[in-house]
Amino acid sequence: MVDISTKPKESSADIKSIEVAIHHPDGPASVFVDDRGKAIKEMSRALTAFIKSCDDLGGIIGLGGSGGTAMIASAMQQLPIGIPKIIVSTLASGDVSAYVGPCDINMFHSVTDVAGINRVSAKVLGNAAHALAGMMHWEVPAIDENLDAIALTMFGVTTPCVLALVEALESDWDCLVFHATGTGGRSMEKLVSQGDIAAVIDITTTEICDLIVGGVLSAGETRLDAIANTNTPYIGSCGALDIANFWARNTVPNQFEGRSFYLHNEQVTLMRTTEEEAEKIGLWIAKKLNKCNGPVRFLLPELGMSSLDIQGGPFYHSAANDRLFNAIETNVIATDNRQVIRVNHHINSQEFAEFTLQQFKEITAKAI
Repeated sequence: MVDISTKPKESSADIKSIEVAIHHPDGPASVFVDDRGKAIKEMSRALTAFIKSCDDLGGIIGLGGSGGTAMIASAMQQLPIGIPKIIVSTLASGDVSAYVGPCDINMFHSVTDVAGINRVSAKVLGNAAHALAGMMHWEVPAIDENLDAIALTMFGVTTPCVLALVEALESDWDCLVFHATGTGGRSMEKLVSQGDIAAVIDITTTEICDLIVGGVLSAGETRLDAIANTNTPYIGSCGALDIANFWARNTVPNQFEGRSFYLHNEQVTLMRTTEEEAEKIGLWIAKKLNKCNGPVRFLLPELGMSSLDIQGGPFYHSAANDRLFNAIETNVIATDNRQVIRVNHHINSQEFAEFTLQQFKEITAKAI
């Protein structure tokens, strides 16, 4: 048991808070300060360093309110995916995306406050403890780890393309498909940074659209940085770059009134990008690709980028697509390794999938 109190005090825990605080790069004095917000932030840094120093960590469980959850989650996010992680939190029934991040953190709602043990909290904490014990005790059935893992990104509107790629590749590769919902892209890039991904087929880069336009499924400013930092072989495309994502229609900001919308379902509203937004997205992508020195092929599907962006479809807008493609094509600095290629097919066509496979085989044959 580890105490992460932000005040040095006596405790029955196996590891006292001072023993955690001394792992802070600037020493315990940086943790034990009067400013509560700063103390929480700095104890989280100390906890992260403490956890990294443990060479026998088989699983981790934490308990807290808002401050404790923030400290614990930040540290847990630094652990490799696969190590069992549980947080019992008073905040777990709301939006927990900031706490889970790109990781496999399991959140348990504490129901009552965590200030003491009562008939409710005893059951909740017991269930959480048993869950962690079960994760640590029972081994997950092994899959064929002789296959290298590749990452693919998918949305409902790019599913035909990605499923065709998986069907063609799954006998030779362990295909990890990530839903491009913001956390999906961050999770993929975390695994790339850890060295767990041999190559990437980033068909669905729509998270970049949400970043630029102001949608709700952005993966943040660091999207594509893991590719640049690791030189991982990379095939990218413009999947769903015609779409900015929002929640229910009545949640769309007023500034977008009058735009072209499509109700994906009752909870998700899609908005078509404009020509100006498309150009900004293209410039952002080009800037990122220019930092990638590994094998890169970025494919421009000239006949449409999603199942909505097709001739006669609700989001078909060839002028916006041209602005996007031209911004990417004219601003990417082409090299033998880094190429932008126009493909005269729709992204969900069999022909586009086959061309993508051909490019993938070429870059992986050279790099892996």
